[in-house]
Amino acid sequence: MRRMFLKSFLGAFLAFAVIAFARAEYNPKVLRIGFQKSASVLTLIKAQGTLEKRFSEKGVEVKWIEFPAGPQMLEGLNIGAIDIGYVGEAPPIFAQAAGANFVYVGYEGSSPKAEALLVQKDSRIRKVADLKGKKVALNKGSNVHYFLVKLLEKHGLKYSDIQPIFLAPADARAAFERGSVDAWVIWDPYTAASEKQIGARILADATGVVKNYAYFLAERTFATKSADTLAQLFEELQKQGEWINGHHREASLLVAPLQGLDADVVEKTLRHFSNVFKPITDSVLSEQQELGDTFFELKLIPKAIKVKDALP
Repeated sequence: MRRMFLKSFLGAFLAFAVIAFARAEYNPKVLRIGFQKSASVLTLIKAQGTLEKRFSEKGVEVKWIEFPAGPQMLEGLNIGAIDIGYVGEAPPIFAQAAGANFVYVGYEGSSPKAEALLVQKDSRIRKVADLKGKKVALNKGSNVHYFLVKLLEKHGLKYSDIQPIFLAPADARAAFERGSVDAWVIWDPYTAASEKQIGARILADATGVVKNYAYFLAERTFATKSADTLAQLFEELQKQGEWINGHHREASLLVAPLQGLDADVVEKTLRHFSNVFKPITDSVLSEQQELGDTFFELKLIPKAIKVKDALP
């Protein structure tokens, strides 16, 4: 079972990781950051070169490695290709169950409006309970997977009451537009873009359902030996996050060209995220443990996990 799970969850990305990267030993003079373009604060920091300026005085080189999604980033972290990465709340659960080696070092505050369940503007689906028997597109193992489970529960449905259709975001949008699925559960900026571009209607967001945290995960040796580097990284994240929250429009104009999106879409996305970054706390880990327990009960992961085992 464990071997099959590893193959299904991580195997799809193993060839990508091995070809693209080689394992490197811990190097205190290099900080390798895994990022996605959708991670707006990191995208802004990368564009402005603020970390490079900050760490150059200490003789530390900053390297940015882009990944298309959280699962690929976790595989890169697992093979030692990066020192730290930023992902949603569900991928670490799947990765820990598969034996990946990482530790939690920080998180972004609750952002429930940054994920939502969409239907077409003319859909006859008017409430969540109407989803019974319907096809719902989602990215398997992502943060919206957990959101969907809890949203259905809140409205008296079981996960088995709907037909989950596992599709990557681009494929899910295409299926959604042509009517091959009845609903789509997705995160920003895809939500904001779909609202603006095709008139998609939000049936529900995660408010009052799940917290929707995001996490910074680090390679264990790096986390143990680079406390000062991590502290400075989080200082910069907090500084930029505070600036964004006071300057959403200005920030969107800087980030939009880097993401290839309309500035209005980026601004709405930035307003949906907390942009507040903190060290890991017991209460946050408890939320993450509940997610892990839920996925195990649904047989989405092969074994029960203890999230606290992934602490430095």
